[in-house]
Amino acid sequence: MGPRGSALICGYTNYHRLLESALADLKKKEDCLLCPTGFAANMALITAVGSVGLLLAEGGKPKRDERVAIFSDALNHASIIDGIRLAEKQGSLVNIVYRHCDMVHLNSLLSSCTMKKKVVVTDSLFSMDGDFAPIVELVKLRRKHGFLLAIDDAHATLVCGKTGGGAAEKFKCENDVDICIGTLSKASGCHGGFIACSKKWKQLIQSRGRSFIFSTSTPVPIAAAAHAAVNVAKQETWRRKAIWNRVLEFRAMTRIPITSPIISLIVGSEVKALEASRHLLKSGFHVTAIRPPTVPSNSCRLRIALSAVHTRDDLRKLVTALSECINFEEIGFNCKNYSSKL
Repeated sequence: MGPRGSALICGYTNYHRLLESALADLKKKEDCLLCPTGFAANMALITAVGSVGLLLAEGGKPKRDERVAIFSDALNHASIIDGIRLAEKQGSLVNIVYRHCDMVHLNSLLSSCTMKKKVVVTDSLFSMDGDFAPIVELVKLRRKHGFLLAIDDAHATLVCGKTGGGAAEKFKCENDVDICIGTLSKASGCHGGFIACSKKWKQLIQSRGRSFIFSTSTPVPIAAAAHAAVNVAKQETWRRKAIWNRVLEFRAMTRIPITSPIISLIVGSEVKALEASRHLLKSGFHVTAIRPPTVPSNSCRLRIALSAVHTRDDLRKLVTALSECINFEEIGFNCKNYSSKL
């Protein structure tokens, strides 16, 4: 299968470089760093961010004004949260959580922060709610406050934008997003993670991102398959058109105001979610019940992921099966008032 060690020792091949180059081009960034998983990619980036204060310190813990302030959306992925927790242990990073997609709250927190080095990190398309981060508003705040903007583009990569570049391409602000993290296990259909960034940031993560440094590299066949997937997705634009047609059709059939292929139907209790999931499975649909600790209590949900291979007839049958186990008028659709429990 290929490498038997980390990328820095013996696990880096021409196949890995081809994939990194393709992803850097896709994300309109100088370079890209492959990681064993998307989780490891976020961990490597956040711990590298935390190391900036340590690098500037003369010895021991950094002074107060040398620390890095990282602003994190309340519903960010667990890998971002765990990366922040780990970096906090170093004493070089201060974690500040802002309410989900609340730019007024974020602006207030940024304005009151006295630390010079600021980073804002957010999912671009939230995996458990299916809503987009307000990228355009984030870019405006970036210009105002001068922070580094990092987005986890796991669910938008190859799905959003004319060429599949993701949420930043969709909202026409690729040059204003400094770092883009992603996974190769969603639309690419493979395995692994990546960080698209500048050459300097790549060098820093390579030397300070422990989840990258000490993990076995991606197997060669996986890297080659992911490279092929990226090329196919860029060339066969009908795939993106198909998936977004399914989004429009589902919205028309149910009148639920979904904005992405991730459809999160909040039913409340675990019992209701599990019963509905079992009913759908008997009807021929694999729709998983999402429960705590992945989501907060009493916000259990059915999470539907549309793809380009689904047909309009598939959606009609799905909607019929859903209507037999849930009431579309009674379900919730987003979790903007919830706080992360992870």
